[in-house]
Amino acid sequence: MAGVGNVDLRKKTNYLLVDNKTTVKQIEDAFKEFTAREDIAIVLISQYIANMIRFLVDSYNKPIPAILEIPSKDHPYDPASDSVLSRVKYLFSADSVASDRR
Repeated sequence: MAGVGNVDLRKKTNYLLVDNKTTVKQIEDAFKEFTAREDIAIVLISQYIANMIRFLVDSYNKPIPAILEIPSKDHPYDPASDSVLSRVKYLFSADSVASDRR
């Protein structure tokens, strides 16, 4: 993976470190902030944390920043919960239905 955490002159970061003291509200607020910023192209979020705010992740539909769910070392990856994989499956099933009609 490539990427750099950054703290600007106003002490504003482009990352959120989540631990057992981080509230769901803080995660939601950070997700909303990061997806609204023009200087962020990809949001990396562990699938475990994405599941905490699944309604926000699943309702996000803009191409940039792209949301990429990654596995964590403490929680196994679940392909059924991955929003990107779900969208790809939907697109392929829609394409296959459309091609069957031709």
